[in-house]
Amino acid sequence: MGVGVGDRRKPMRGGPDGRRYEASQVAPEARRGRGATANPDGRFEATRRESFDDGWPDEAERSRRTEVTAERARHIITRNASPDIPFDRSINPYRGCEHGCIYCFARPNHSYVGLSPGLDFETRLFSKPDAAVLLERELSAPGYRPRTIALGTATDPYQPIERTHGLTRAVLEVLAHFRHPVGIVTKSNLILRDRDLLAEMAAQGLVKVAISVTTLDPDLARRLEPRAPHPRKRLEAIRALSEAGVPVMVIAAPIIPSLNDHEIEAILEAARSAGAREANYVLLRLPHELDDLVGDWFTEHYPGRKAHVFSLLSAARGGKTYDAAFGTRMIGQGPYADLIRRRFALAKRRLGFPEEPVRQTTELFRVPPRAGDQLALF
Repeated sequence: MGVGVGDRRKPMRGGPDGRRYEASQVAPEARRGRGATANPDGRFEATRRESFDDGWPDEAERSRRTEVTAERARHIITRNASPDIPFDRSINPYRGCEHGCIYCFARPNHSYVGLSPGLDFETRLFSKPDAAVLLERELSAPGYRPRTIALGTATDPYQPIERTHGLTRAVLEVLAHFRHPVGIVTKSNLILRDRDLLAEMAAQGLVKVAISVTTLDPDLARRLEPRAPHPRKRLEAIRALSEAGVPVMVIAAPIIPSLNDHEIEAILEAARSAGAREANYVLLRLPHELDDLVGDWFTEHYPGRKAHVFSLLSAARGGKTYDAAFGTRMIGQGPYADLIRRRFALAKRRLGFPEEPVRQTTELFRVPPRAGDQLALF
């Protein structure tokens, strides 16, 4: 199989036996507008591809267009028992994300379906067309007890394909019908399409939105998250939602040592001016294949900073590039992590962010009657 002129090979971690495997790095013209520089095999694959240059361009690699496949899920609400996140259930209408954020911690999940966490993650997507139907069934189940559902915890519910598929809107309509609380995480101003619905839910105390702002630098944003909206558009979304009465949190995420950490105060100030009522952050996380994918990205875009970035990250992760321990996996530990934590806290205090978070109510939840249900006589 030819990989195309300009493709090259480099070792990459992977595989259950801990060996290092060869993984193809894709030519720039084949990944224009995408985030990942490579498309390595997933860690669960029994075989590994070996590529070579036979002088012919690879047609498959020449055009990386987005493909969307329908996924027939049996359930739509995912449960978790993680002690360091404020929700125990979530919904992700899509698998994979066209935004192409190189740092996305959900990339390794593509390995579970036999695809690469690299370019496959942002080009070979899955939708769950039955999401709203499944949600209505699960909320109507006897014994269901409402707690806030987090929407978009892995992949963005307002990524570009939502414009045509509309699954997030359909899910929100079900939640509104049941008067069920929801928290939404996104970096897209496409959320403003649903401002009418969100405003109605906010008036009942049912919704909170978190907008992710990684950087205010358009050039850096284009490199880090090539198909996500411009930082200015995200701030405009914060303002528009706030003016509609929807409580908004800004998430400065991820904090990347020596790349965007100097922007913490500026991001918080811009978001607060736009109406954000809460703020949070996450230190860069590099589980599984993400370590090498981000390393490759730095080699191409910021080679002179790579060693320093990974050194600071290692210092905040107990000598490793990633530590999955509850309590510290989101913010790290050690001198560098403590400095980030103190700066964030001081900036929030100076800018007047409230100490108490906005909480959604569960008291309004009810299972609405369905067509054909017999009304009670007494």
